[in-house]
Amino acid sequence: MTETPALRRKRALARAALWWEAAWPAAWPALGVLGVFAVGALLGLPAMMPGWLHALALLAFLGLFGFAARFGFQGFRAPDAAAIDRRLERASGLAHRPLAALQDRPATSDPAGIALWGAHQARMRRMIQRLRVGPPRPGLAARDRKALRGGLVVALAAALVIAGADAPALLARGLMPSFATPPPPAALHYEAWVTPPSYSGAPPIFLPAGGGAATVPAGSRLQVAVSGGLGAVPEITGVPGLAFEALGGGSHTAQTTLNAGARIAVQRDGRELVAWSLAVQADAPPIAAFTEAPARSPRGLTLRLPWRTEDDWGVVGLRAEFRLAARPEAPPITLEMTLPSAEPKQARGLAQPDLSSHPWAGLAVVLRLVARDGAGQEGVSEDVALDLPERSFNHPVARAMIEIRKGLSLSPQARQPAMRELERLTGEPEAFENDIGTLLALRATRGQLQRDRRPEAVGEVQDLLWEAALALEEGRDTRTARALAEAQRSLREAMNEAERNPQDEQQRSEVERQIEQLREAIRRHLEAMGERLQRENAEALPYDPQQRMLDQRDMDRRTRRMEEAARQNRMEDARRELSELEDMLRALQEGRVARGESPERQRQRERGQQQMGAVQDMVRRQGEMVDEGQRRSEQEEQRAVQQRRAQQPWNQRLGAPSQPNAGEQQQAEREAQQGQQGETRRQRALRRALGELMQQQGDLTGEIPEALGQADQAMREAQEALGGGTDARPHQQEAMRRLQEAGRQMSQQMQRQFGQGQGQGEGEGDDDSGGDTEMGGESPDGQQQLGEGRDPLGRRSRESTGTADNGSDTRVPDESELLRTRRLQEELRRRGAERERPVEELDYIDRLLRRF
Repeated sequence: MTETPALRRKRALARAALWWEAAWPAAWPALGVLGVFAVGALLGLPAMMPGWLHALALLAFLGLFGFAARFGFQGFRAPDAAAIDRRLERASGLAHRPLAALQDRPATSDPAGIALWGAHQARMRRMIQRLRVGPPRPGLAARDRKALRGGLVVALAAALVIAGADAPALLARGLMPSFATPPPPAALHYEAWVTPPSYSGAPPIFLPAGGGAATVPAGSRLQVAVSGGLGAVPEITGVPGLAFEALGGGSHTAQTTLNAGARIAVQRDGRELVAWSLAVQADAPPIAAFTEAPARSPRGLTLRLPWRTEDDWGVVGLRAEFRLAARPEAPPITLEMTLPSAEPKQARGLAQPDLSSHPWAGLAVVLRLVARDGAGQEGVSEDVALDLPERSFNHPVARAMIEIRKGLSLSPQARQPAMRELERLTGEPEAFENDIGTLLALRATRGQLQRDRRPEAVGEVQDLLWEAALALEEGRDTRTARALAEAQRSLREAMNEAERNPQDEQQRSEVERQIEQLREAIRRHLEAMGERLQRENAEALPYDPQQRMLDQRDMDRRTRRMEEAARQNRMEDARRELSELEDMLRALQEGRVARGESPERQRQRERGQQQMGAVQDMVRRQGEMVDEGQRRSEQEEQRAVQQRRAQQPWNQRLGAPSQPNAGEQQQAEREAQQGQQGETRRQRALRRALGELMQQQGDLTGEIPEALGQADQAMREAQEALGGGTDARPHQQEAMRRLQEAGRQMSQQMQRQFGQGQGQGEGEGDDDSGGDTEMGGESPDGQQQLGEGRDPLGRRSRESTGTADNGSDTRVPDESELLRTRRLQEELRRRGAERERPVEELDYIDRLLRRF
């Protein structure tokens, strides 16, 4: 029979299946041995064995593998063609062995027999069309009834996962025993360090590995780590309860808090390995003391508290405590001092608190300083007894209110005497000019003392008495002026903060809130000023509420523009609007203050203005000397250039003299020396005039601006430079700068000394005189005074001047002033033409000329 391709393919598959069914059960014992070896190798077991044991294990596995292979393949035979056909027939379920029938030949040549044989083969050929190979059936389950092969597969998979990328290296290491000497164990390693407590701010302290000694702050944290070596678990001694904890891999650690000195030792197997002697430095309390005796400041109502403090690790806080001497149990007044830096170890400073408005003002107190360090310890200074400065009141009712207030501070339970005194003051309204506000304050305080039995009610009554006394002594407009100044300061701080954080919506909202408070403060201040003007100038100046409304509307417009600029984050525009608003308020205040000065006060103001004019004259004279020095320097430089040019070879070949005439040179040097001597005399005279001015300024205001002393020092150095023949221009320019700064300081002193109206009590730098002057006209400082026919801003009203301004307030300069102005212009143009001057000076001159 001819073999078809399909039959050939099926016989090949049957052959392979027979091979698998015979070979897999035969190879399983040997493969099982190899699997066990692979699991052990992947787990690193051979690396843990000595070389000789590893070699023996390899030989044992090799012998076992050979035995298993021999046992498994015993009786193994390769499949023949008959076995292949029988498998196909069994897998297909064919009876009568059709494949063998197709290969047989008939035993007879009878035609009938041949025909029957052909029919039989035809039927066999139809049967083999249903031939199939079927899956191989090795029958391993019958041999491995306990399924050990499954456990081996799971173990091998787990070992592969554990080995990971090191699997090839571990398998290779399992096949090659190592007979090299094993490396020695790691040497014992010690590490110890101390972490100081947070209050010290010190870095960690690393102790020497070989042992040693160290001093650490109390409360430090000690940590010791030990790794490597062989033997028992190490031990640590020195602190009760201190012991090592295992970290794995032969490492151990121990830690404890050190509050006392100790000797820390590490031991193993009864032998001391390393030791550290640690001394603990106790945290000393801070020191606080006064460098001078506290006392009242020479000027004003502030206290002068010079202090010093120190601590071994740094001071975190310093405060002053005032305790009432008559009532030590009363809660103290606490003032926090500002330290120069964060947690300084040593610091000095001067505090000048103003406690004149406190209920204890004028009473004896006990003062002490309390310093605090990072550990919470406090150091206290010695107690100092003193009287708190108090404000002097001229009005008798105001003085009586303050006495009631002080009595309540000494004895808060003594309400009946205070109520009787308040009743007496209420029954004498003529003593306080029948002022309704004062009357209501007296009645309110008496009623609160009678009905409100809370301890806090005494403090509230004292605050009401203080406000009433101030209102009676100063008037409402002075209190509203202080509130207005505070509102301006708060608004500027809010603007600065908003400018530093432009994206902060909350900060812009704070600016808008401060603008609203400023608007309210302006409204109250204008009302208070109008009330006072109406009360004091009822005959000379009829009160015009329409004029006040005009001012209020103008200021409201500016505050609205400020609010809009703040809302749009244009803080520069808002700051400019605030400056213009402050100028308007200042002009309004000066228009009120400039009235009613005594002749003595006018003379003092004129003296102050003369001294400021003298300072300006000194600046001019010092500038002339600087210009003279500049010209002399330029002439000397020109002569030096001419001499160098004359000494050049080409000039000598042209017949030019090699050096100037000796007589001419001596004459020039003599003239230069005479000029320098003259400059020295002028500088000495100018310095002498400055000394007289400093003495006059001290007599007038009680203090000398610091810049005047610095200008005197610069003039002295310029005088010494001129006497020594060196360049004095730097010192002279420094003197000019200090004189200009002194002029600004003197102007501020004059504003503080003479820019206020009625006196505000002792120690506040204001005059108490209230003499009469002519109402109207111009004051010595150029400010218009109030008078008949003038509004609160000092302007003439339409009733006095007609429907239009007749220009009566316009001042025409005289001929001398015009001539001085012309000379100034010529001098500026002359200096501007000298292009060798510094660029900054030329730019300044150009700006001045553009203004003319």
